Amino acid sequence: MAIPWGISTPDTLDVLGARDILDSDHHAMKDVKDRILEFIAVGVLKGTVQGKIICLNGPPGVGKTSIGKSIATSLGREFFRFSVGGMTDVSEIKGHRRTYVGAMPGKIVQALKTAGSNNPVIMLDEIDKLGRGYQGDPASALLEVLDPSQNKDFVDHYIDVPIDLSQCLFVCTSNALDTIPGPLRDRMEVIQVSGYTADDKLEIARKHLLPKAREDAGLKTGNSIVSDAALRTLIVKYCREPGVRNLQKQIEKMFRKIAFELATKQSSKVTVNDSNLEKFVGAPIFPKDRIFDSTPTGVVMGLAWTSLGGVSLFIETVAVAPSEKAALRCTGQMGDVMKESTEIAFSFARRWLHEHEPTNDFFDKNQIHMHIPEGATPKDGPSAGITMTTTLLSLAMGKPVRQKLAMTGEMSLTGSVLPVGGIKEKVLASQRAGVDTVILPVDNKRDWEELDDKTRELTRVHFASTYLDVFDIAFSEDKVVSAARKAPKKVVKAKGKVKVDPVESDVSEDP
Repeated sequence: MAIPWGISTPDTLDVLGARDILDSDHHAMKDVKDRILEFIAVGVLKGTVQGKIICLNGPPGVGKTSIGKSIATSLGREFFRFSVGGMTDVSEIKGHRRTYVGAMPGKIVQALKTAGSNNPVIMLDEIDKLGRGYQGDPASALLEVLDPSQNKDFVDHYIDVPIDLSQCLFVCTSNALDTIPGPLRDRMEVIQVSGYTADDKLEIARKHLLPKAREDAGLKTGNSIVSDAALRTLIVKYCREPGVRNLQKQIEKMFRKIAFELATKQSSKVTVNDSNLEKFVGAPIFPKDRIFDSTPTGVVMGLAWTSLGGVSLFIETVAVAPSEKAALRCTGQMGDVMKESTEIAFSFARRWLHEHEPTNDFFDKNQIHMHIPEGATPKDGPSAGITMTTTLLSLAMGKPVRQKLAMTGEMSLTGSVLPVGGIKEKVLASQRAGVDTVILPVDNKRDWEELDDKTRELTRVHFASTYLDVFDIAFSEDKVVSAARKAPKKVVKAKGKVKVDPVESDVSEDP
């Protein structure tokens, strides 16, 4: 009888009011806010916001859970959250049979009972971390719960009476979509929540983190002052992750030290600036922006995507020893896909060198060792193809690539540059590493154009459709594209001599 049969809270379908709530609770996130406001706008016209299951996907600490609370607040609905991370028992979702000892309803029925209405916002946290045990597969049980055409007759094993869940609004959160089963992912509308730029973090720290941490520590604005320079240093040298959870921890640590000084009467007012920041939060975690201040021959910076956001990684190659045949050895915890990328890069680099520098037999006479630093971190994915090829050619030709350059893109065996994912995260990672020029696949141009103007202003981007475009940009220090772009050369053997004939190039100028 505690289940709210037919009891619902009226929806507050006000798009402008929802925008004010989202703006006050969250800084930046324009794309996410627009998607949510469009969702509410459709509800205004239809009179209901049913029929969609929202999944907020993004790195930790960017505010996915708090966005769910803001959606509930803007709609005027009750909010119930529970985590499904590590859940292995189907009974957690569908309830136990009443014949079992300790039987109880599932989480969904408990959510309705706690909310007191049949249309709450129910948040399923960490849906990408569902487990599977001998009690069944919870992901399969969620198919019925999250399907708008089925959940109006949801039957909990304990209640054993059909319950209408079609009025509920389900919001899921995840860090990666790969581990969510396909049929379950198919029922969701995925909204990507990207990481924050350094400027975004600074604004969030000023407006949200500092006031809250100061209040929690029992301090006042007059006796604890934190300068903007200190906050910038904290963001750049201590908190480079895409979210702000670690930044919040460092600010709380700083205020605890300030509270100690004030409580022990060491001073009546404490000011934290760039010069004394280490006294409050310790030595910098990232004392340098990058491993190499000046990229040497055989080293190129690549960009990678992880569930925690984008990262920059250097790919190094050296000639170990003379060898009678071509040999490549790879280290750095590479996965199977990445190992295949190294083989493709090695084959293409040998062919490229043979076509463009026929007299250079570097690959035929040396054993090459390729390494990606941070060997304890597993790495996989195809997006380092052009980076690996460039580092091999840099070593073979004895030429370093242009400085402050990063690149990402998958490469086929014939030299086509193929699109990759996670463009925003990778661009933000390049900016954190102090890079001002990035090479992206031409098919990722639409992803680049979706970035905000501030992010695009800080980075000079070039789009590549074939490896020739990458080569021209990487090995031209002063210009974006070679003044007289060399056409690819066709090697023709005639009577024992090598004859090099130019062929027409159909490569257009860089966009």
